[in-house]
Amino acid sequence: MRPGLVECVVNVSEGRDRYRVAALATSGGPQVVDVHTDADHHRSVITLAGPAEGVQEAARAVARATVASIDQRFHSGVHPRLGALDVVPFAALEGWPVADGDLRDARAERDRFARWAGSELGVPCFLYGPERSLPELRRRAWRDLAPDYGPSHPHPSAGAIAVGARPVLVAYNLWLAQPDLAAARRVAGALRGPQLRTLGLQVGNHVQVSCNLIDPWRVGPGAVFDAAASQVAVERAELVGLVPRTVLAAEPPTRWGLLGLDPSTTIEARLEQAGLDGGRFRTHG
Repeated sequence: MRPGLVECVVNVSEGRDRYRVAALATSGGPQVVDVHTDADHHRSVITLAGPAEGVQEAARAVARATVASIDQRFHSGVHPRLGALDVVPFAALEGWPVADGDLRDARAERDRFARWAGSELGVPCFLYGPERSLPELRRRAWRDLAPDYGPSHPHPSAGAIAVGARPVLVAYNLWLAQPDLAAARRVAGALRGPQLRTLGLQVGNHVQVSCNLIDPWRVGPGAVFDAAASQVAVERAELVGLVPRTVLAAEPPTRWGLLGLDPSTTIEARLEQAGLDGGRFRTHG
């Protein structure tokens, strides 16, 4: 039986051609609930959500359009990448936060997509989730780790795809007041841990600490912002994609502006706005 509601946060290696990004997002149809674009990262994050079958089809449509229109051989950007369609993670949205290791629904959707992309698009797919983390996959791909699906060599223009199964996470950038890359890397190293992945990056004339909040119910945006601000001046915070409503609610409303949060950017709000929740979206804080 297919799971109920899922999210798929497609990361594509295009952040400068707004017409191309718009075309990729349009290919995802009504399941597209958010698009975040960054020219310096040369990357866009297209969030798909809704019933599993529709999200799976939307992810495949975005994948087709991406492989047809982006040639990663001519790509340059701050963010690490494996290919044109860099990361395709699936997360179950019902009954979450998902217990550690209970990723059956997300794994099923992940494996369906990877099997299809490897066969139909001819793009090798590396899996991450319970088997290995995304950072481990990036370190090992094409070295001592072969693709799980698809050809044993990179696609000439699309490279490879990292296809994941994970709980819902929050992508979050902290922009430092001074363009000090050494400071950003120092802060990223100090914050990094099992519930928080970080990178210190030079982004144009600015620097940022790029964060993935792996368990945002335990380590939320406020805690991350405060930990960074205790070490260096933070100019602003930026949410990349969407945030669960319960994670937003855990922060005092008086801090939402400082933390770059807003009720309109919750997963639930976007599902309800698009009519994709089916009246059955459930969260458990």
